[in-house]
Amino acid sequence: MNIMNDPDQCIAIPGAAPLPGPNAGSHRLPVRLLGIDTDREAVVYMRREAIVCQAEGFAAQTRVAVSSGARRIAARLRLVSGHWLEENTVGLSCRARDLLAVDEGDWVELEHLPAVESFDPVRAKLTGQPFADGQLAEIMHDVASGRYADIHIASLLSACAGGRMEVGEIIALTLAMAQTGQRLQWPTPVVLDKYRIGGMAGNCTTPIIVAIVSAHGLTMPKTSSRAITSPAGTADTMETMAPVDLDLARMRRVVDEVGGCVVWSDTVGLCPADDALIDVERSLELSSDARWIASILSKALAGGGTHVVVDVPVGQAAEIRSRDMAVRLIAQLGAVGGALGIQVFPQIADGSQPAGRGLGPALEARDVLSVLQGAPDAPVDLTDRAVAIAGTLLELGGRAVVGAGAGLARKTLNAGLAWQQFQRICDAQGGMREPRCGRYSRTVSAARAGRVSHIDNRCLNRIAKAAGAPAAPGAGMTFVAPLGTLVAPGDPLFTIYAQSAGELSYALAYAQQHPQVIAIEAA
Repeated sequence: MNIMNDPDQCIAIPGAAPLPGPNAGSHRLPVRLLGIDTDREAVVYMRREAIVCQAEGFAAQTRVAVSSGARRIAARLRLVSGHWLEENTVGLSCRARDLLAVDEGDWVELEHLPAVESFDPVRAKLTGQPFADGQLAEIMHDVASGRYADIHIASLLSACAGGRMEVGEIIALTLAMAQTGQRLQWPTPVVLDKYRIGGMAGNCTTPIIVAIVSAHGLTMPKTSSRAITSPAGTADTMETMAPVDLDLARMRRVVDEVGGCVVWSDTVGLCPADDALIDVERSLELSSDARWIASILSKALAGGGTHVVVDVPVGQAAEIRSRDMAVRLIAQLGAVGGALGIQVFPQIADGSQPAGRGLGPALEARDVLSVLQGAPDAPVDLTDRAVAIAGTLLELGGRAVVGAGAGLARKTLNAGLAWQQFQRICDAQGGMREPRCGRYSRTVSAARAGRVSHIDNRCLNRIAKAAGAPAAPGAGMTFVAPLGTLVAPGDPLFTIYAQSAGELSYALAYAQQHPQVIAIEAA
């Protein structure tokens, strides 16, 4: 586009004009849509010699404010030298385009991003000072508004890790996160919810639990995240069976129709600050007790939950490595939940190995379907864990007396009622589909005879992710040698699935470099 020949644009210099009045210091430029995927980071591109860059001193990696009408975002600036981008235009990544809702040839305004003053308390917290009243609310507002760069968020996560947060600070953090998005209300006095302390491979019980609970007429509007440190989050797994990217209005319609749902929390917009923190946690593979509590209870609070069961896997390769850690976490969950008016019911579970066989979205979905359909080879451990949690929720919802909930949950599964309900949920969310495994696979076998004595869950996670999970839904592994299994040389331990031959080779190489992933001792 030759903007010098555009008579409708009143500008003083070719391609860029400082705006008068309250927008003085900003510059108006035409948009080029570049189609570059920068994941969740908004990025803008300009020529190094652009007049705006010279006038304002914009340098590579500068964070700039970009506006279009009422929409205003913070974006990272990348400088280019090639002539594929006109000198006085601004190129937008896909994320920047979506946030600004602009098309090719539209105009946007660029200016310096104001200093993020709320970061000062984060620096202070890193040196041991507590957060004061109101500071976390300001921090979360700026995080949700995109004013925190990833490095700022990483510093905030570090400040909250390592037991640095007192219960009062966790309560303030939870409330602040919940207030950055929408707040749901439901017409029933009891709204059930379930969360799990993540990091463990497998263990996808949520779709089973929602189906069992909502089959009894109870309300369970489940919002779930994508993977953070594991090969699949609940939203990743559910997406291989039905759409999960529902907006708030559509989510409400689904719950009104069938009583329950399993949707991606990001598209519902309940806690955008939490979603921004999760994105950086995913890259760092870092979380903490304060963050687990705030993430879980902020989403429960924003989602209208009144009774929440928290699954707490405990084991040497789980996020919670000892019973003492679990007891401390449970006490904090209860204190924070009580302050927010949420009844929290933690349940300690075995974290020494995956529940189920699949690791990765489609492979975990296959386990879910086998349990719901009552298949003869359905994973017993996954079934038992789902039944235990669903049983507690049925008791909390008044459908069973204390001690009888698990029996009712199992009966609901065995009678096919949960499977029927799950199909209704999938249809309401946009239609059920079949999860498909990766095209390429290879089985890793035992090198010697013995008994499986230890499983390194972190290595299992990394092998599944090396194969492409969760970005490739069919990638991951099936795990067939749980603790105590007697194996002979050549017996299968796990099978890796990938969408490409290169990813399969990469995952196999990683598995070969870490033979301790499944330890076998002489029987």
